Amino acid sequence: MDFDQFFSGSVPVEASAPGRVNLLGEHTDYNDGFVLPIATPMRTSVFVAPSKDDAFHFYSEELNEHVLLARRGHLGSGFGRYLEGCIRLLEQHGHPVPPVRMYVRSSVPVGAGLSSSAALEVAALRALRQLLGLSLSDIDLAKLAQKAEVAYAGVQCGIMDQMAASLCNAQHMLFLDTRSLDTTVLPLPPGSEVLVIDSGVPRTLATSKYNERRAECRTAAHALGLGSLRELSGAALLERLDQPYRRRAQHVFSENARTERAARGCSAVQFGMLMNQSHASLRDDYEVSTVELDILCELMRDTPGVLGARLTGAGFGGACVALCDAGAAQVAGQAVIARYNSGGRAGRVLMPQPLTQE
Repeated sequence: MDFDQFFSGSVPVEASAPGRVNLLGEHTDYNDGFVLPIATPMRTSVFVAPSKDDAFHFYSEELNEHVLLARRGHLGSGFGRYLEGCIRLLEQHGHPVPPVRMYVRSSVPVGAGLSSSAALEVAALRALRQLLGLSLSDIDLAKLAQKAEVAYAGVQCGIMDQMAASLCNAQHMLFLDTRSLDTTVLPLPPGSEVLVIDSGVPRTLATSKYNERRAECRTAAHALGLGSLRELSGAALLERLDQPYRRRAQHVFSENARTERAARGCSAVQFGMLMNQSHASLRDDYEVSTVELDILCELMRDTPGVLGARLTGAGFGGACVALCDAGAAQVAGQAVIARYNSGGRAGRVLMPQPLTQE
């Protein structure tokens, strides 16, 4: 549908939010732990204007899909449920939302583990905040976006993705304590840059074992008498747990330690080693990797200029992230893709974006 045709002469407001790459701190956010994401240059933009009828209209440019939501209606599936969730959560928090038309344009890839859903939610809430003149902070928007994803998309996610979409930039890491929501903006390790490669294997959190892992962590924490695995004070306590709960808790405990270590400051080489350790833990203790992700990480580590690599996002497919020597990511990415795709796969470099797109 044509943009001007969709708005029929109305002038919409526009807001955007980035995707995110998590460098360290995977599956720790819903355990009240620490995370270290950075924003991607890929963003989602949402344009909003008042509706000319008594219904909400959502359109995705990438999907070429137009969804109509009755004023008191409900959507069962599709991208519109994220927008519906944002609207309904605003209403539940005392901010009535009149029928609007929302046009979505995004360069954040879906299913790659870069949190396209959080980018959509935060961009939509930013646009509604602007249109309606709401006094909501960026942290308020992140909290609403997370609740929308849990309640309307069925993903029992933590707060990291929405906080990253709301607060991150593409030049700095965001060290986030997901229990207190305290944040610290940090530079990348000196002399380094980020490489992200999509494995070509899509993943959908709501239909994966993501919610199962979260439930296992709750069980482990309860068995230890803890409010969350963030409170795990030492590895010795892990011996009290049966498998697989011991392995799940071991990952959370060690991943928090790695993330805190990186946030205190370390060399690019040390940071890369922490990323390698993180992937091994996600593969062996948390069991969320795949054959393709393991192969991709190995190829990345074997490429000159790459200091360390790990899966990023929830796993079960999606992308891998690597830390590289400054200036090496572009060439390294092309070398990795040539080897990875020679096996009939369909990977692609996401960051840095190809020179032809700049």
